[in-house]
Amino acid sequence: MRDLAVIDIGGTTIKFAAWKNNELMDVHAVDTPKSLEEFYEILEHETNDFKKKYDVKGVAISAPGAVNKKTGVIEGASALPYIHNFKIGQELERRFQLPVSIENDANCAALAEVAEGAGRDCQNMIFVIIGTGVGGSVIMNRKVWHGTHLFGGEIGYMVATPTLLTVSQAASPVGMAKRYNEETGKNVDGKTVFDLADQGDDAAKFQVDQMAETLGIAIYNLQHSFDPEKFILGGAVSNNPKLVPLLNEAVEKIRNRSDVATIKPVIETCAYRGNANLYGAVVDFEQTYPED
Repeated sequence: MRDLAVIDIGGTTIKFAAWKNNELMDVHAVDTPKSLEEFYEILEHETNDFKKKYDVKGVAISAPGAVNKKTGVIEGASALPYIHNFKIGQELERRFQLPVSIENDANCAALAEVAEGAGRDCQNMIFVIIGTGVGGSVIMNRKVWHGTHLFGGEIGYMVATPTLLTVSQAASPVGMAKRYNEETGKNVDGKTVFDLADQGDDAAKFQVDQMAETLGIAIYNLQHSFDPEKFILGGAVSNNPKLVPLLNEAVEKIRNRSDVATIKPVIETCAYRGNANLYGAVVDFEQTYPED
């Protein structure tokens, strides 16, 4: 495989790495700049450094937002408004004098899993990220399915309750903690709510059960619409060993009440953690610019 400069753009830091001999090298991070000009300066400086050490043939980028692969525009919104809604792909190619691939960060994490992670034996899978909100990625034939309007995998936008709460609102650890705090007058985070539920706190257990039920409904519906081989969970809460059993139990309750449910979803946690976006960006580059 070709040597690449690899970049993972985040709201707080930007990670850089070189890809050589099927391995990420020289992984490091810098603070995310406040302006577009500073952003360009940092990316050019880091890429030029890699060019001095490696035979760099392209630049693979993971970014927030809805990346339009056809136009080179990052649509939507993120914590970095200055990277959106213009042809940033073409501008970076001009500055680097190299081919550039850009893909959404959740999609990159999913590509990492399907390449060498928990989804390596799958042709079709759904990656679910449970963090501040709930997001995801749909992989079909080992490639990202973006959808007509770049909303493929936006699981968190699905309506989850009769009161029109979305999956992100109803099932994220942040939303769960907010409702628990409103009920109890406490000020704790989602991880603490899980811990309190284990300790027998009824209010915490109710919120954890509600979160699992909402995600279980979403997984059941996605299984019977996209029919993936696996659901792979990412995000900080996926580190909790009790999450998968909770979701399996929630899905099984639905299946037991349904006359037509014949498919049992396979739910696993992700294999890649900190460098998933970097690795997935490499996979996306190789798919975007396949070698002859």
